[in-house]
This record gives sequence, C-alpha cells and structure tokens, in this order.
Amino acid sequence: MHKFTSAMVAILAMALCGVTAAAQTANPRPSPLLQRSPIRIAAPDPALKAAFDAASRGGLNDLALAGFSSQPLAAWLEYASLRKQLDSLPLVRGNAFLAAHKGEAVGDAFRNEWLNAIAKRNEWPTFLNLWDASIDDAGLRCQRLTALAASNRIDKTWTNDAQALWRSSGKSLPGSCDAPFALLAARGELSDALRWQRFDLAVSDAQPAVMRSIARGLPAADAAQANAYAAFFDKPDAALDTWPKTPRSRLVASMALARLAKSAPDRAEALLPSAAKTLAFGEPDNGRVLAQIALWTVASYLPESARRLAAVPESAFDDNLREWRVREALTRSDWPAALAAIRKMPDAQRNDSRWLYFAARTSELGGDSASAKALYVQAARKTDFYGFLAADRLNQPYALCPWQLDASAAAKAIVARSPAMVRALQLYMLDRKGWAVREWNDALSGFTDEQRRLAVEVAQDNGWFDRGVFALVNVGGKRYPDEQRLYQLRFPLHHEASIRREATRNHLDPAWVAAEIRAESVFDPNARSAADARGLMQVLPGTGASVAAKLGLAWGGGDSLFDADTNITLGSAYLRQLMDRYGGKPYQVIAGYNAGPAPLNRWVSQRPDIDPDLWIETIGYKETREYVARVLSFSTVYDWRLNGDALRLSDRLLGITTGPRKGFECPVPDAVKTAAPPTVAPPANKPQKRR
Repeated sequence: MHKFTSAMVAILAMALCGVTAAAQTANPRPSPLLQRSPIRIAAPDPALKAAFDAASRGGLNDLALAGFSSQPLAAWLEYASLRKQLDSLPLVRGNAFLAAHKGEAVGDAFRNEWLNAIAKRNEWPTFLNLWDASIDDAGLRCQRLTALAASNRIDKTWTNDAQALWRSSGKSLPGSCDAPFALLAARGELSDALRWQRFDLAVSDAQPAVMRSIARGLPAADAAQANAYAAFFDKPDAALDTWPKTPRSRLVASMALARLAKSAPDRAEALLPSAAKTLAFGEPDNGRVLAQIALWTVASYLPESARRLAAVPESAFDDNLREWRVREALTRSDWPAALAAIRKMPDAQRNDSRWLYFAARTSELGGDSASAKALYVQAARKTDFYGFLAADRLNQPYALCPWQLDASAAAKAIVARSPAMVRALQLYMLDRKGWAVREWNDALSGFTDEQRRLAVEVAQDNGWFDRGVFALVNVGGKRYPDEQRLYQLRFPLHHEASIRREATRNHLDPAWVAAEIRAESVFDPNARSAADARGLMQVLPGTGASVAAKLGLAWGGGDSLFDADTNITLGSAYLRQLMDRYGGKPYQVIAGYNAGPAPLNRWVSQRPDIDPDLWIETIGYKETREYVARVLSFSTVYDWRLNGDALRLSDRLLGITTGPRKGFECPVPDAVKTAAPPTVAPPANKPQKRR
C-alpha cells in the first residue's frame, strides 16, 4: 500500500486554498481560457540531494538512511544505496526490500537489478522464488531458463519457452541466452527448421553476424550456404550461380541489395539485373530493391531521381516513398506530377493536412484555382503548420478550438495527493528523471483519463512541463485526439519575461523563441542531449562560449547553460546571428538550428529560388523537415498565448515581424455551420493586439 504522510496532506491542503473550477463547455465553440489555481507539491528535503549523491557513490550507511525514513523518497534513497552493493548484498536484505515495495515503481526498478545480481551468484532457488511472470526482459527470461535447468525442472513448458525465445528476434540476444540455447540444442530440440526460422528473421533484420552464428549449428552443406548468404550481406557482389533458386535466396539477395542501396544506389542498381535473372526475382523482390534505390536517390536529389522512381512498381511504394515522389516533382516544379503523386496516396495519407495543402498548392500553381480553394478550405480546419498556411491563402482566421479541463479543485487535489505523484514530482525536482517517469507511470496506471489530464496540470504546476507532451494525445498505445485541444497544457509558457526581453533585444518574435524552447526542451532547464546541447534552447557549450564572447559577457562554463536566464540570453542571440548570416529567413535559420550549417548550406545551394513552403517540404532530413514545420506552427500557437492573436505565418516565414495580425476561431462542424462562427478569445490576462 502507498502511504501518505500527514505532513504532506497538510501542505497540500494549504496549497489548495482558493482553487477554482475552470469551465469547459460541451459546445465545440471556444470560451476564454482561465488560469486555474496551481497546486504546489512540497519540495524534497534539501538534504536529500546530498544524500542521493552520497548513496550513488556508495557512501551512505544505514544510520544515515534511517534519518530519511519518513520522507516520501525514503525507498528511492535506499534503492540508490542498495544498488551500489548488489554483488555483496545479503539475500535477506535484498529480498526484504523487494517484499516491502512489491507493486511499487521502486520495487520494479530494484527487482530486475536484484535478479541479475542473484543470477551472477547462481542462487537459482532464490531467483525462481522471486520470479514474476510479468517480466519481459529477454536476458532475465533466459536466466530463468538456466535457473530451471539447474533445479532439474526441464519439461515441455521449459522447451516451449526456450524455443519461443529463440524465435523472438533476428537480432542478437543477451549472452545469458547462450546456455539455455546450447542445452536446447543438446537435447535435440533446436531443429534445423527452427534455426532456419530465426535465420530468416536475421535476414529481415539485416544481421549478418547473427546469420553466421546460426550457421554454426547447421549441417555442413547448409552451414556453407548460410555463410554464403551472410557474406553476400557484407559484400553483395559475389556470383549467385550456385545458390538454390528458392524464396530464401531471393529474400537474402534482395534484402542485401536494398541495404546496399542506402549507401550506394548506383552500385545496387548495377548489380540488380544479374541477381534478378540468376535467382528469378519476382515483383516483390525487384520492388524491394528498386524502392530503396529510388528512395536514397531522391532523398539526396540526385540526377536519376525521376527515372528511378518511375521504375518502382506501385506495389513496392510505402507511405514514405509516396511522399518522396511528391517532393521530387516539387523540386522540378512539375505541378501536375506532384498532384498526380498526391492522388495516388491512400485516403488516410492523402487527407492529412500536409497533403491537402500541397494538393491545393499544386492545383493553384497549375492554374486550377477552384479546386485549390476547396482543398485549402479542408486543410485550413487543422490547427497545424499546413492548416495555418492554408488559412493565409484564404485570408481567414486560424483554426483553434481550445479545451480547458472541467474539474473541481477537489478532484485535482485527489490527483496531487497520490503518493506516486508526490514521489514522481519530488524525484523530478531532484533531477532524477528516469525514476520520476517510473513513478509517474505508476501513478497514471491507477488514474482515469480525467485524472491523467489533471496529473499533467499538477506536474506543470510544479515545473515538469514535458508531461503535456508525453502524457496527452498518444498514451500507452491509445490515441486521444481531442486532447490536442488542451493547448495550455501542450504548450506551456515559462520564463516569459526573459523570453520577451531577449526577443526584443535581438529583434526576434518572442513567440518564435518560446516555440524553439518548446521544441528543444519543453521548458526543462536541465535538459541535456547526447551531443551535449544543454538547457532550455539546447545550446552547445562551444556555441555558448562563442556567443558570450561576441556579446562581451562573462562565460561561466558549460554548466551555466542550465541557468534559464543565461540560456535564453545566449540562445536568442545565437538565433539573431543565424538570422544575419542567412538573410533574415527564419525557416532556413530553424533548419540550420536543427541540422547544422553544412546541411543547410547544401539545401540552400540545391534549391536557392524555391518558395519557402516548398523549400521546407523538400528538406532532405525527415527530422529537420518536421522540426521546421513544428517550430513555425508552435510559433503561431505561442503568439496566441502571448498576445491573443498572431502574425501571419506566411509573413513569419519571411522574417516579417510587423505585418498584419490575425485572429483565431473554432471551425463549426459541417452539420451545424452558422453564418458567422465566433472568434476565439485570447488567454486570460493577455491583451488582444492588432498591429
């Protein structure tokens, strides 16, 4: 059972004073957004950070632990201490901790590490006693098979489980699986058919090392063929005359050539005819290779793009290649071909706002203004980059249908009182994000959908802003499309004064600066990327030092970028430098901010005179292409949050910051359309501006 201290209840009770329920109407037409009263969770004991640091170094004894026993994070502190001594931890102590926290996030975190430690000691009876059928870690599942074997408990179920693990992946499995697989083979229960079954998975996963490993257990003739297959993956230019003309040979050859096409499409195209003739490729085999040749040619905008796309059989096109067929035509300004490519998309893809917009755009460029207008109308109903662009084409307000949670202060307080929520938020405050997410997920597992949404609000009340991104709309494999309208939660706004100040100083739109922060870190000042970009705007230390020097500011080292004000100051100045370098075109600056100068320079030189919307859509990197559209879309929403209206997105693309402003309105569903839908009101306490 979770426990909640009376002290915490008192703190929360005080924090809840004055909470008012926000109104949410069932009518899709928007109402003003009200600022709900926050609930602050008590900050962790100041001494806890030092205690966690000491525990992580193995320097916290039991007496020190006892001093924190009444704290909500006491179990996590003990976990931090125990995991540093797993190899020598007495079984009684480890088992007692696991029993005390069974069903809790901290218990689940400890369990897997403890089981691994027990397995290293060959304490198999204890391992089996602690086993939980919900464990899906492949390494531990293999350890369990070893434990059962060591306990003379091999039966039909053991065999079935071992065979299921063998068939579970074509990729390399953990080393702990070697022993049970060897035993399975020694018992004659790892047949050649099973070996070939996993071999085929390895082929599909492009894993020649796994293919060779599997080959070692096959009869000599089969092993030789399997090794030849693996060798072809590594260097797909060997003669195939001796290969059997079987589906497996065709799969291996086509997969290997498709893999080659990613790095050398010309070479793959040269090798394909011979392989296809020798092994009697069918359309799926040819299509697999031709699709990859075309994809990696067109993604680099090489000269043979159009021809190679045309060579791909329609059956081999997936959604990604269909999109590239459109982009290739856009780069050639072949509007009929681009429109035809969009029309070949499946309904769901074609009716996405992106392709509705480009169907309209290419229709317009091709002279069909009537069709273009009808398509723009459809796209403009979407609250995203393409919907905003379509609304500009129609000279109409932007679509926005904000939804505010309709729940009482008492309902929100119940969520905030959840012990798991308290632990999650305190762990986040201590910058223990992985553990915080474990507790967060544990809390959400017991919440209703309404409580989950309230949990996001509580998290943001306490500075954990990214929950509005990771706990709404797509959650646990389920989609909640209406939650896209929770704009205040999905687009948090913090450090507003610093954002406005630095945007003004650098002649930037503050909505853009806020959008960059949302895209880069979701307002987490402690964010740090694998490339060592740091803080709100994900500034690299080298960039920060360079910008600080140009500004004449003292440089406090890389860790100074974790200070929100410093990060916004240097990040905004860097955006200004990029704007000056790239001719004041924000869409190119945003691309460079994400991808770096070399790719940006290449894209600018490849397509120097193309319109901004077409330039963005034809960016070669998927991540950057989507990033640019996302930041520009976010800028429009943040303009609404900051000012109540927005600069036209088509002006924003060009670096115009003093152009006409636009309002927002919620499109009325077709069945209940009225002559004049109401205008979306601005967020509370934000003046409506017209410039």
